[in-house]
Amino acid sequence: MTTPDANEGSRFEPGMQIRRDVMGDEFVDRALSRTSGTESEAIQTAVTDLVWGGIWSRPGLERRDRSLLNIGLLTALRAHGELAGHVRGALKNGLSRTEITEAVIHCSGYCGAPAALSAMAVVQEVFDATPTD
Repeated sequence: MTTPDANEGSRFEPGMQIRRDVMGDEFVDRALSRTSGTESEAIQTAVTDLVWGGIWSRPGLERRDRSLLNIGLLTALRAHGELAGHVRGALKNGLSRTEITEAVIHCSGYCGAPAALSAMAVVQEVFDATPTD
């Protein structure tokens, strides 16, 4: 596992726990192993510390709300590599398939149909691979 350098605060370990809770051990382990021993390892440490430890740990929004926001943001950015993982995380955080689908449809009015159609293809792949209750 990547460890923070001396310049980082105490957010890394709590951030890693939140990241694992939301994204799942397999997703996080895969992300960390892809960059282990490379210069890119530093971005994994920074993201864990800053985003997961610094932002996801803030009060004021529930994880469910943060997941909904991420789906919209990642749709707008066409960040499909991140979107699939965050759709899985959104399901773990209590969003329904209908809510996720509606979020992408909602984005079509603001981000455009091409972005929403492209995002929905990623969402559908996750849905197809995820058993329903």
